[in-house]
Amino acid sequence: MELGLKDHVAIVAGASQGIGRATALAFAAEGAHVSMCARNEAALREVETQAREQYGVKTYVEAVDVADPKAIVEFVKHTEVELGRVDVCVPNAGGPPAKPFLETTMEEWERTWQLNLRSAICFAQAVLPGMVERKWGRIVTLTSYTVKQPVPELVLSNTIRAGIMGLVRSLAGQFGKDGITVNNVGPGFTETERAKKLLELRAQARGVSVEQARADLEREIPVGRMAKPEEVAAAIVWLASEPAASITGQTVLVDGGSYKGL
Repeated sequence: MELGLKDHVAIVAGASQGIGRATALAFAAEGAHVSMCARNEAALREVETQAREQYGVKTYVEAVDVADPKAIVEFVKHTEVELGRVDVCVPNAGGPPAKPFLETTMEEWERTWQLNLRSAICFAQAVLPGMVERKWGRIVTLTSYTVKQPVPELVLSNTIRAGIMGLVRSLAGQFGKDGITVNNVGPGFTETERAKKLLELRAQARGVSVEQARADLEREIPVGRMAKPEEVAAAIVWLASEPAASITGQTVLVDGGSYKGL
């Protein structure tokens, strides 16, 4: 199926590893030019090299801490100068610490708001004017299946990322008339460094090996395994595609069937 993304320009935040990296390369595979940011510039350069050499697309990379609103605005401006415009934006940031509620600090709540919700707001404010002017655009936020089904040890994520769903719904309703869709992808447990750390915490809390914690977790997932980053990336790229133009304001879970609600 032709996704209609060739020569479009996609911003992917947190593109140095995990789902962000897989997403940047998935857009490049569709012929989209990719602008990437993360704090680790060296890792970004590796993704940039792969995108250029394997898919022949244009790229732009910049070291950015997405908890800094000014840095986000500057990054978007630089992308527009280097690549001409922004058609697709994928706000993405690392997940907050996993810990019980009474062990969280106000500093951690503030950092989580800055990193996981405020950054999405800042990206949207920066890219939407150009999208409105061109009457076409896609914003696909990246959160977690915890926005639908909270996980006990992820209280910071459960709370702050739920706010992104309100943002997605609000923007979808306001900007649909401008040819812009706004959606959210919520991965379940995925083969990333963060998942490994969460498994280590679960193993420690339950007094079992990491291998046993993983086996216990995967028994709870209907497909019997964690997702691959590339599978999450495929959902993001699909939502940004031309054929998905009537899908907006939605949260698509890539969780192997873990969510138990209707």
